Amino acid sequence: MLNGAPILDARGIHKHFGTLHVLKGVDLVVAPRELVFIIGPSGSGKSTLLRCCNRLEEPSSGSVVVDGIDLLNRRTDINAARRRIGMVFQSFNLYPHMTALGNVTLALRRVLGRPRDEAEAVAHAALRRVGLDEKANAYPLELSGGQQQRVAIARAIALEPRVMLFDEPTSALDPELVGGVLKVMRELRESGMTMVVVSHEMGFARAAADRVLFMDHGLVVEEGPPAQIFGEPKAERLRDFLRELDRH
Repeated sequence: MLNGAPILDARGIHKHFGTLHVLKGVDLVVAPRELVFIIGPSGSGKSTLLRCCNRLEEPSSGSVVVDGIDLLNRRTDINAARRRIGMVFQSFNLYPHMTALGNVTLALRRVLGRPRDEAEAVAHAALRRVGLDEKANAYPLELSGGQQQRVAIARAIALEPRVMLFDEPTSALDPELVGGVLKVMRELRESGMTMVVVSHEMGFARAAADRVLFMDHGLVVEEGPPAQIFGEPKAERLRDFLRELDRH
């Protein structure tokens, strides 16, 4: 997939939590406009890897370069660098006392210093992209979980990041609400957004991913296109994982 410089280049990432060695030298290299899916059992280090990519977790060792910026260089303005990296979490992390519009405009005004009218115009455009502009004045408690997650996505894309990280974006949702969030993610992917997704939505991975990484015990065990990972897996551990999924 790589033609030219990667947009995200994480190499040799190790992460220790005390005596627990969670990541054991993981590489994650993502090309512009690529959608990379990370799968694996709980506790394999998937979410920790994502969080190391924007320094929500500090890697114990390794290197992380995003859009040409060395995130681990002490001279790097990490808050400025993070604007290039949108992140959507399992929990929506919306401010309950603010409307959908207020949640999306907050970073535009506080982080980018946009004037209110300009921030609101950008926020309305982001809410339109996720199909929720008519809910701009609704508070989080007035929205379904799926709508709240779509507001969280709008908040991230309003900052025009170069890459989006999704950490289990549908796992807190009721099954009937998952489709709306995946639809937005598909549309982002079609618009050319670079995306790294940690999720158990295997149907989405098969249909939309350019590349799938299977992690286990802090290592990337196998990676390749969806047809290989799901159709002709080489690693016994991956075959076991997929068989287990089929049983549920």
